[in-house]
Amino acid sequence: MTEQVNLTQEQQSAWVREQYQKATKYLAEKGLVTENVAPKESRYLAPVVAVWKLNTLSDGAVWVISGDLPCDHIPTTVADSVRETLRNFSMKWQLQAQNIENNGSDKTQLDFAKLLISKAEGLYQLFENDDLWPEK
Repeated sequence: MTEQVNLTQEQQSAWVREQYQKATKYLAEKGLVTENVAPKESRYLAPVVAVWKLNTLSDGAVWVISGDLPCDHIPTTVADSVRETLRNFSMKWQLQAQNIENNGSDKTQLDFAKLLISKAEGLYQLFENDDLWPEK
């Protein structure tokens, strides 16, 4: 997940726009309407992951993750930074995968559990990489 891919500025901008649209569409499918984005608190590592702090009309602010992984969201009350958000999603997905495996799910669900574990491990590697977090 931390493999570096060189994108042109144009490709990177297009990827960021696509991920923002993906994140807002995901929220809309969950019944949450996006009011605006907090750009100074959002981060992205194209083409791997984008973490958006989005303000919604009804539920306040939420963190939304998108990229080369499943879209998901959490309230901003459970993580106060993008770095902590990555760690939170990593733990959330590990637990979700464990629950899927414990419930003796079908092959599709078990494959999804394996995907979650793989992506959770990648997110944790990003969380642990001090070079990505100069504000520490």
